[in-house]
Amino acid sequence: MCTAIRLKGQNTYFGRNLDLNASFGEQVVLTPRNYPFSFTDGERSDSHYAILGMATIAKGYPLYADAFNERGLAMAGLNYPGNARYFERVEGRSNVSPFELIPYLLTKFSSVDEARPFLEHLNLVDVPFAPQIPLAPLHWIIADKERSIVLESNSDGLRVYDDPYDVLTNNPSFPFHRENIKRYRMLSNQEGEGRIAEGIDLKPFSVGFGSMFLPGDYTSPSRFVKAFYLVHHAVFDEESDAEARRAFFRILDSVSFPKGSVHNPDGSFETTIYSSCMNLDRRTYCYKTEANASLTMVQMEDSSLDGQELRGSPLRREEDVVLQTLSPVTKG
Repeated sequence: MCTAIRLKGQNTYFGRNLDLNASFGEQVVLTPRNYPFSFTDGERSDSHYAILGMATIAKGYPLYADAFNERGLAMAGLNYPGNARYFERVEGRSNVSPFELIPYLLTKFSSVDEARPFLEHLNLVDVPFAPQIPLAPLHWIIADKERSIVLESNSDGLRVYDDPYDVLTNNPSFPFHRENIKRYRMLSNQEGEGRIAEGIDLKPFSVGFGSMFLPGDYTSPSRFVKAFYLVHHAVFDEESDAEARRAFFRILDSVSFPKGSVHNPDGSFETTIYSSCMNLDRRTYCYKTEANASLTMVQMEDSSLDGQELRGSPLRREEDVVLQTLSPVTKG
């Protein structure tokens, strides 16, 4: 399970919770402009936009879960089991495997508007990275400083949807979430009047009555609604990158999986392995992990973008605790 969001302020922020039952060897990886990509359809790219994001490296290849490029286009793949369908190659279409979709798009396009015409001719092919690394059933959210879209490959073919909610979770398909959210149209961050009959005092006894019945469970439809509500009611100092980032992670925290909250049929526990936040204007990637709640930031530096070799770093998983000492309190 996963949740991805886009938050707009003076800068644009994009990121996600990655919820799984185990780590997959992820690390923050920079793919420089001259790293040689060879794609499934035989196309080769030796010069392209640089990419920074979360990936596992297999045989020297970055398998990205989420990332952004130097022009501010970002993507994340989210679990979509039972619905995702991939196909055989089709002559005359752009045949791309799901494992390479994030680098394929992020190396080529600078914006959603630029990428969208290409997506209309895309065919996601059932070609795994390697026999021992099968394809994950995914759908994707693609975002930039202006908007978000969703890409799904179902049994009836590939679909592209506008995403004005700036949120994506998991099953069911995006059209379901688009209809389901209408059930919560009366939610508000204000109290509301609450009248049943005239002359009866029904004043709220607590704050938050306007958000009564906002879902709080861990299903993907509920996380979609809750994340949408919080994204579109978020208040923060738009000139402060730190405050915007805190608001972003608070939203992700509200839909995260504490270990033990969801017990899978195989006996494992669904857990938020990491949470990420990308500043698409300042070109930074910030993350925290299930074991280390302190934030770690990686900057996409211009001086490091022209190489050919991948650059990466294992996640900082050890807990960072600052010991604060107490001083005598001055009277007065």
